[in-house]
Amino acid sequence: MSSATSTTSLPSGLAVLTTFPDVLFIPEIIFGGLVWILVASSKVPSPILQGWVMFVSVFCFIISTTLLCLYICGAHGGSSSWVTLDVICQETAALFYLSAAVLEAYFTYAIGLSTSPLIMTIYQENIAAVVFAFLATLMYVVHKVYSLLRWKSS
Repeated sequence: MSSATSTTSLPSGLAVLTTFPDVLFIPEIIFGGLVWILVASSKVPSPILQGWVMFVSVFCFIISTTLLCLYICGAHGGSSSWVTLDVICQETAALFYLSAAVLEAYFTYAIGLSTSPLIMTIYQENIAAVVFAFLATLMYVVHKVYSLLRWKSS
């Protein structure tokens, strides 16, 4: 895999899947989809907190999938403005996912204090959602850092 500092433009075609920061689209989509599924499948005792987590997971899933498809199709055409767009998208997604992961962790901690069997099922699903939300956050932060390096060198 080539490093972000050696290329100054976005790859196109299947090269997207072999370039380091861009290959992170795959785990971002997978972890984001798992957060989406886990939050959607659990009962929602607190719609405000879980609503934000659901919004972030769906929004970032759609944005990441769209960017990946556009990069594979070569829609960016080698333009440097797409490098800036990539940085903005990754930065926004990292910030959104960090806030969603922290809120989901807080919500999970709060419902974990209950001893009800129904709440314990929700608790276990939310623990998994917290883990995947923090993994997605990590992927977006790493992608953001390498996208910033690519943006700086372009």
